[in-house]
Formats: sequence, structure tokens, C-alpha cells
Amino acid sequence: MIKKILIVLSVVLFYQCKGTKNIAKDQSNPMEIYLLIGQSNMAGRAAIELQDKDSISNVFLFTGNLEKPWEKAANPLNKYSTVRKKMSMQKLGPGFGFSKEMAKARQGKKIGLVVNAKGGTSIEEWKPNDTLYNEAISQTKKALKYGVLKGIIWHQGEANSSKYNKYMPKITILIESLRKDFNLPNLPFVAGQLSPDKPQRNNFNQMILELPNKVKHTAVVSSENTTTIDSTHFDSVSQRLFGKKYAEALLRLMED
Repeated sequence: MIKKILIVLSVVLFYQCKGTKNIAKDQSNPMEIYLLIGQSNMAGRAAIELQDKDSISNVFLFTGNLEKPWEKAANPLNKYSTVRKKMSMQKLGPGFGFSKEMAKARQGKKIGLVVNAKGGTSIEEWKPNDTLYNEAISQTKKALKYGVLKGIIWHQGEANSSKYNKYMPKITILIESLRKDFNLPNLPFVAGQLSPDKPQRNNFNQMILELPNKVKHTAVVSSENTTTIDSTHFDSVSQRLFGKKYAEALLRLMED
């Protein structure tokens, strides 16, 4: 009986690993890699519900582990962030809905996610050459051995909403630095509005809409029709909606 159980477990592990163990850069059809960074809403604080527990066909999560650098993407997607807070805080973010939509739209492509968010961080903590920035660059460059970087999605601003008038120059520098470090001057970059549940964020949300007018090949996704669990963190339904919006915006930028 024990022997039969061991055989069954071996078969299960084999099929779990199949498709991820031998991922290599295919020059004719390279993996499309996306970097997901920001603070707690990008890390994910919403409940992982039944519909969020599956992996997604052709979507892979970068682990940073040289022995097994990729695995089938499954929540919580921020689990391998090198800067994250404790594991119990990592839940559903927009990355799951984002990658689901990207996989649908990019049929025949492998989608790779590098998720390196950290809750509670200000944009000042993401400035070029500081720890959060350097870790995002480092993890992505490791992942790029297996594919090409196609875009960045960013959700951050709750920590800066009271000083929204100083935000635009800082996010502009961030985008320009990322593009320079990846040697991709037109790399698509999509930011998101904050939850409107707190009126003091309205000024930030209006300000961030100007990003595409200030920096080329950028977009902003609206937080309209979203709800939160605590006036700050989007709930599960809203995170799925946000992920879809991020994908739609990025796909439009990729067509430019």
C-alpha cells in the first residue's frame, strides 16, 4: 500500500513540475515577462477566494531560485518578493486577473511574472539605487535570461496621497530610470488610481491621470467601481477588475 502511495505521489510531482523545469529562452517565441511592483494593493491584501486558487495555463511566476526559477503562477503572487512583509499578509492582488487576461490576449505565448511589491512603502523608498528599486531590477534581470520584458504595472500612492503635488516628478524619474536600466526607452508602464473610499485621495487620483501627458508610453487605470475591505485595500472583486483593467491598458500600449 505504501509503495502504491509513493508511486502516485511521484506521478503527481512529475506533472506539477512538467512545463516549468525546462523553461529556457526560446529566441523564436520568447516568454513575455512583466514586472509588478508597488505597495500593499499590488502585494495583495484581498481574500484569495475559490476562483483565485487555480494556476493559469501558460502563466509562470519567477521564484528567484536558480534550481527552479519558474513555477506555475498561483496565489499569493507576491510570495517570492525579496522585499515583502510576512508571508501571512500576502493575499490577492491585481496580478492574477492581469495575467489571466494577458494569457487570453497573447495566445501561444508564455507569460512570466516578476512580482516584487512591499506594503506600506512610499515612492521615495522606490527611488533609483535604493533597496526596493535595486531588488526589482535584480530579480527582473535574472528572469530575463528566459524571455523579454514587455511591461511594468505599478500600484502605489496611498503613502503619498497627502503630498500628491510632489508625486509626478518622482514617478517620472522612476519610469525613466527603469527604462534606462532595462535599455527599453519605450517600455510600457501602467499605474493605477487609489481607492476613492477616502475623499482625501481624490486629488491624487486626479493628478495621476496626467501621467500619460507627462511621460510617453504610459497609462493609468481608473479605480471607478471598486470597493475596499478597509477604505484602503481593494476587495477580491475589485482586485480582479483592476487586474483586467491593467491588462487592457498594457495591451493598448503594446500596440502603439
